[in-house]
Amino acid sequence: MGNTVAREDFEWVYTDQPHADRRKEILAKHPEIKALMKPDYNLVWVVVLMVLAQLTAFYLVKDLDWKWVVFWSYVFGSCISHSMTLAIHEISHNSAFGNSKAMWNRWFGIFANLPLGLPYSISFKRYHMDHHRYLGGDGIDVDIPTNFEGWFFCTRFRKFIWIVLQPFFYAIRPLCINPKPITRLEIINLLAQLAFDVAIYYLWGVKSMFYMLAGSVLGLGLHPISGHFIAEHYMFLKGHETYSYYGPLNLLTFNVGYHNEHHDFPNIPGKSLPLVKKIAAEYYDNLPQYNSWIKVLYDFVMDDTISPYSRMKRQLKGEVKQD
Repeated sequence: MGNTVAREDFEWVYTDQPHADRRKEILAKHPEIKALMKPDYNLVWVVVLMVLAQLTAFYLVKDLDWKWVVFWSYVFGSCISHSMTLAIHEISHNSAFGNSKAMWNRWFGIFANLPLGLPYSISFKRYHMDHHRYLGGDGIDVDIPTNFEGWFFCTRFRKFIWIVLQPFFYAIRPLCINPKPITRLEIINLLAQLAFDVAIYYLWGVKSMFYMLAGSVLGLGLHPISGHFIAEHYMFLKGHETYSYYGPLNLLTFNVGYHNEHHDFPNIPGKSLPLVKKIAAEYYDNLPQYNSWIKVLYDFVMDDTISPYSRMKRQLKGEVKQD
C-alpha cells in the first residue's frame, strides 16, 4: 500500500518562528488591526446553543435502532463535537469574555466540554499556549508527532490508519512528550465531566452515551473537518511552516482555517480573522493556502514524500515558560 516515504526525520530549523516578526510588521503598517483585539461575546450564545443541540440529540437517539445511532453519530454528532473542540480553542484564547476575565473563560470551557464526553478543555488550554509560544519546540510543542509516529506511519495504508486514530494520538502524545502535573482545574474538569456522563447514562441510557463518545472520536478522526490538523502545520512545501485554509468549512470551525492569521494574532477571535486577511492582504495573499481539507487528507495519504515527519522542529534556547 505505498512505498516508505523518503523523509526519515523532522525538518530541523534554527530560526525563530515567523509569526512574531510578521505581527510587528503588520501592526506597524496597519495599527487599525488593534481594534479587533476584543472578545467575541456572540461566541457565548453560539456555544450555549451547541450544547443545547447536543442535549436534544442525546434525547432523540435514545430509542433509535443501533444503525441509526451510528449513522447520526457520524453525520451530525461528529460535526458538532469537532466544532465544539474549536469553540474550546477559541475559549482557550479568552475570546469569550476577554483577558480581564480569564477564569470566566476557564469555567465556560468546562461547560462547553460537557457534550464531548471526555475532559479536555483545561488541559488543552495549558498545552495550546505552549504551541503558540514555542511553535515546533522540541519536547514542548505536543502538536508535533512523536518519533514513533514518524517512523511507523510511513506508508499509505499506515498514514490512513494514523488519520483514523488521530484523537488517540492527540490524547496520549502530551504524556509522552511533555507530561505536566495535574492542576486543580483539571480535576474539576474531570469531576464535572464524570457527573455529566453519569447523568446522561442515568437519564437516557447507553445509546445516548455511545452517540456522545462516538461522535467525539469520529469527528476528530477520519472526517472532512479533521483535515485542519494536517493543513495547519504539515510541510507540503519546504520552508513553509503554517498554512491557511479559505474554504467553506470555516463556517463550522470558527475560522480556524485562517491559521497564519491566527498565529500572527492569537488574541483576535476567529470571527475577525477574515478582516485581518483583508486589511493586511499583501502579507497573506501570496502565502501557500488550501481550499479543501478533504484534498489535504487525500494528498497526505497518497503523497509518498509526506508523513508525520513533515514538520518543522526547533531546539529551544533560553528560558522556557510553560502554563
